[in-house]
Amino acid sequence: MDDTLANIRHERSKKDFPALKLEDGEYVEYAFSRSNKCYFLIWGSVAFIILSLIFVFFVAKSSMSSFDNMGTNFLLLIIGTLAVAAVVGGLISTKVFSCNKLYITNRRVIQYIMLSPVATSKNVIDLSSIEDASFRQNSIFHKLINIGTLRLSTVGDETTYTLQYTDSIGGDELNGITKLIRTARNRLNNKAEEEN
Repeated sequence: MDDTLANIRHERSKKDFPALKLEDGEYVEYAFSRSNKCYFLIWGSVAFIILSLIFVFFVAKSSMSSFDNMGTNFLLLIIGTLAVAAVVGGLISTKVFSCNKLYITNRRVIQYIMLSPVATSKNVIDLSSIEDASFRQNSIFHKLINIGTLRLSTVGDETTYTLQYTDSIGGDELNGITKLIRTARNRLNNKAEEEN
């Protein structure tokens, strides 16, 4: 790629991904995040919990013949608290789910991981250190909603960078990632030969 096009892509990537702190001449080739389809699972679960709580309230109220106002209010307080907890849990799950990302630039792999609102990490590795790139769907459920796990393995210590629940990656994208890895390794080998 000529320098002019590389500079244009670098400036565009800096504008689109300001948090990445890209080096000179570096640009984003691929940006992966978790699939939006999974938000339906999170909020479907929240809706199911709330509907179950409403059902429990009506079953409990109908089964107790002498349910006075105080008992009804106490039951409503408990069910309301559990419903609010379900919504807060859904909001936290949505935030954590959406903050997991994997970027592949022309030089590096940058991964942001959030396990909880207080447990986060950022991993960065040179593309030349990546040995293998693969995409895997582990279950019928993954096949049905067309999601899976992107996996990048390193040379030597076998560290693995994974992004689960991402949209299905086609062969063209996987071939593109493999080509980037090969190009980075060739660049590293050529540099080592020049130094010797």
